[in-house]
Amino acid sequence: MSYYFTEEHEAFRQSLRQFLAKEVSPFIDEWEKNEYIPKEIWRKMGAMGYWGLNYPEEYGGLNLDFFYTVVYLEELARVNSGGFGASNGVTLYMTGAHLLAEGSEYLKQKYLMPSIKGELLGALAITEPNAGSDVANIRTKAQRIDNEYVINGSKTFITNGVYSDYIIVACKTNPEAGAGGISLILVERDTPGVSARNLNKLGWHASDTGEISLDNVRVPVENLLGQENRGFYYIMEKFQLERLIMGIGGVAGSEFALNYALEYMSQRSAFNRKLNQFQVLRHRVVDIASEIEAIKQFVYYVCRLHNDGKYCVKEASMAKLLGTELSDKVMSQCLQFFGGYGFIEDYKIARMYRDTRIGTIGGGSSEIMREILSKMIVDDIQFNSETANQPKNPHYTARQIIQSLVQRAKSHKIANYSGIFHFDLEGDTGGQFTVKIEQGRVEVLEGLLGEAKCLVETEAKIYEDVELGRANAQEAFMTGKIKATNPLEMLSFGSWFTRLN
Repeated sequence: MSYYFTEEHEAFRQSLRQFLAKEVSPFIDEWEKNEYIPKEIWRKMGAMGYWGLNYPEEYGGLNLDFFYTVVYLEELARVNSGGFGASNGVTLYMTGAHLLAEGSEYLKQKYLMPSIKGELLGALAITEPNAGSDVANIRTKAQRIDNEYVINGSKTFITNGVYSDYIIVACKTNPEAGAGGISLILVERDTPGVSARNLNKLGWHASDTGEISLDNVRVPVENLLGQENRGFYYIMEKFQLERLIMGIGGVAGSEFALNYALEYMSQRSAFNRKLNQFQVLRHRVVDIASEIEAIKQFVYYVCRLHNDGKYCVKEASMAKLLGTELSDKVMSQCLQFFGGYGFIEDYKIARMYRDTRIGTIGGGSSEIMREILSKMIVDDIQFNSETANQPKNPHYTARQIIQSLVQRAKSHKIANYSGIFHFDLEGDTGGQFTVKIEQGRVEVLEGLLGEAKCLVETEAKIYEDVELGRANAQEAFMTGKIKATNPLEMLSFGSWFTRLN
C-alpha cells in the first residue's frame, strides 16, 4: 500500500493488466496499420466497467475514486498506442464529462449510459481551421429555428471525428457575443449534413482524427447541453480534467519508455560491454528516472486535489505542462539509447517517439499552459477557490468598489492600453458603469457609454462577494453567476488593479 494506492487499487491494476494483455495488446499493431479500432473492444471494456469508473451508479458507473482512473491510464500506457488511449479517453473524460455535468436527464439516458457501457463512442468538436486554443473565436454557427438548431461550419483535429456515434459541437448561438455566445450541442454522427475525412497524422495511427463539415445540420433543441450561450464556461471548466489526464499519461508513458530502454540496454553490447555499463548512459538514466519520479509525485498530488473536489487550475496546468514536456524529452533520449534501431518501426520506441509529440500541442499547447500560469504567478490572477477565503471590507458596495478602480489602478500595467469595459450590476448598491482606460489613466462613468471590449453582467451582491474575497471569481464565471462577453479580457482586467485593503 502507498499513500495514494490501496490494495484494492493494485488488485484492479493486475486485473486490468491481464485484460489488456489478452484483449488489446495482441491487436495493437494491426489497429495501428489499419488506422481503425473495432468497436467491439469498447463494448468489452464497457462490460468490464472500465468506462464507468468515476461515473455515478445511477447511470451505470461504479462511482470509484479518481485513483482508479490513474491506474487505468497508467496501464493503458503499457499497450503502447497513443491512438488507442486517445480514442477511448475522449468519451471517458471529455464528452462523458460534459454529458454528466451539463446534459439533461434525457441526454444522459440516451447517450451517457450507452457510452459508459461502451456502446457509443463520442467526439468533442471545438477546434476549427482558424481557431485552436482561441476558443472564443470559433466560427461554426447554430441558428435556432422553431424547435431545431441549424448548424453550419467546420471543425478539425477532432479525435473520433470519423468513427464516433455522436459529436458534441461547440458553436456560436449568438455570434455577436464573443465567448459569451458559445453553446454546446450534441449531433449524431449520421445526421444529414455531417461529413468527415480522416487526417493523415504523424502519430496516434490507431485512432481516427477527423476534419468535419457541418452543412445545414438540423438537430432538436433537446440536444443543447446546459444553457444556451454558456458553452465557453463549460469548456474552460472541463479543460482542467483533460489536462490532468494528459499529465498522467505523459508521466506513465515516460516510465514505460525508460523501462523498455533499460531492458534493451541490459541485452545490447558495444565494445565488449552491455550498454547499461557505460557511465555516461547510466548517468543519463539516473537523471531521467529522477525527473520522472519527481513529476510523478507532483501529478499524484494534483490527482489527490482533484479527487477531493478542489478546483486546481494552477496545479492541473502545471501537471499537463510538466508531464507532456517530460514525455517529449524522455522519448527522445530513450530513442537515442537504441541507436539506429530506435529509427526502425519494429522497435516500440519508434511509435512512442511519434505518439508523444502531440502531448505538448493538444489540450492547450505548452505555450498556452505557460500563459495561463503566467497570469496566475506574474499577474496575480487567482483561479482557485482556496484563495477566496478571507472576507475583506464587507461594508463596501458594488458602486464604491467600481469607483475605487481609479485609485487602485496599476499604472505600469495599463501604460500602453486603451479600452472600455461595461459593468451592469443589478441591485440597489450597483448600477451601470463604464470604465474607460486610456494610456495609464482610468475613468469611471455612469451608464454604458461607447463600444466596450467586454460587458460584465451580474448582481451587485455577487460582484461585492467576489471583489471582497467572499466568493471565487472563476467559480462565479463558471456557474453563470457572472456573465462576461469576453472572459479572457476580463481576467486581464482584474490583474490591472490592486486588491481592496
